[in-house]
Amino acid sequence: MDRRDHANNGTDRLALEDQMIAAMRRITRATDLHSRSLIQQHGLTAPQLAALQAAGHLQPISAGALARAIHLSQATITGIVARLEARGLIARCRSGNDRRSVMITVTEQGSAVLRETPSLLQSRFRCQLDNLPQWEQTQILATLQRVATMMDAGREAAEDSEHGGCGKRRQGHGIRPDGRQRYG
Repeated sequence: MDRRDHANNGTDRLALEDQMIAAMRRITRATDLHSRSLIQQHGLTAPQLAALQAAGHLQPISAGALARAIHLSQATITGIVARLEARGLIARCRSGNDRRSVMITVTEQGSAVLRETPSLLQSRFRCQLDNLPQWEQTQILATLQRVATMMDAGREAAEDSEHGGCGKRRQGHGIRPDGRQRYG
């Protein structure tokens, strides 16, 4: 491979990265616009609606389990639950099995809101997705899950920026030689 091949390969990679960033920005923008629409029409943010929907499906549910179910941090879900409770959409009560545990349930008012609110997916996207064959819907889901895993906001972000990305971590910095997390 001569220098031109290396140069073209670098240019192609840059173009591919630019296209990926542009596609992710378009998705982020569409998601933001839909979230704004949810706020204007229903008074709920997308994370609040996601929490309310998950609580409705999984109730009674603890705040920790709810956070894991919708991939939010415990701190974020605590604020969302407080706002939903203040609006009378959910209730928190002590667990019958373990009095230390607080369980979340959707109230009648919350159920009414769930019946009135649209999907978290944009209607246009849902319509187009519904018109695709099942295999293609599954392929899109798998690709989105793979991208989410590769980006894994949170856990890996600080380590990747510290160590130059690509999951390269130096030994002695929280990761054992076998790849497991060091504690203490």
